[in-house]
Amino acid sequence: MEPVYASVITAARGVFAAQGIHFTIAGAEHVPRTGGAVMIINHTGYLDFTYAGWAARPARRFVRFMAKDSVFTHKVSGPLMRAMKHIPVDRSAGASSYGHAVRYLREGEIVGVFPEATISRSFELKGFKNGAARMAQEAGVPLLPVVMWGSQRIWTKGHPRRLGRTNVPISITVGEPVPVAPGESIDEATAKIHAVMTSMLHTLQESYEPLTGDDLTYLPARLGGTAPTLEQANDMDDQERRDAIRKASAARKAEREAASRGGGTTPPSS
Repeated sequence: MEPVYASVITAARGVFAAQGIHFTIAGAEHVPRTGGAVMIINHTGYLDFTYAGWAARPARRFVRFMAKDSVFTHKVSGPLMRAMKHIPVDRSAGASSYGHAVRYLREGEIVGVFPEATISRSFELKGFKNGAARMAQEAGVPLLPVVMWGSQRIWTKGHPRRLGRTNVPISITVGEPVPVAPGESIDEATAKIHAVMTSMLHTLQESYEPLTGDDLTYLPARLGGTAPTLEQANDMDDQERRDAIRKASAARKAEREAASRGGGTTPPSS
């Protein structure tokens, strides 16, 4: 029994009801009732982790998500994240979080991973990092593909939050577990799960209610929407990274200059 995780789920259920969110979950029977698995999820919105975990509830499983470490240092979310046994990811020291995840998997936990590493502005699948496949292979557990559609209409990158009563439907599909065999090429395993999830996502998009008017901004260009293409979105992400690097570099330079000026003006001790 995990009282904190259970309480958070109860609270989330109330929030979702207040927002009028309607979930449709297909393939929940594919979530293992026991044993470890790497739940590998597409990423279109900021709240995806709260929705993806919903897919594991019929199996009475808790998902341990890998999340950036800043969430764990926050005075409110930090204690909750630790109590729910989620995994902090420090991108400057990734080996620690990787080892933490593998240990959980070997202990029979389901670990949730977003292999695109960031939200897809195009709402298509970005390229996958290969860490999920490496973890699955090392721990001897399968990859569990999960795709969702609709979450981008609530809160996503570059768009205003819509956290009121939106009555947005969110569709989730869980695919059959995909094993990663010992000795299998990690890059090939990653490409395989990417192809599986691309097919799943396209099927889910086709079955979702038609988006029109202002909601076309949440629809991929491939489907007639006004979202950027995958190539355009990747260019936007690259520019954002370059801007962040320049900003960080300028901040470090300013700190060095401030320290140098301070050192030059400190009067000698008497």
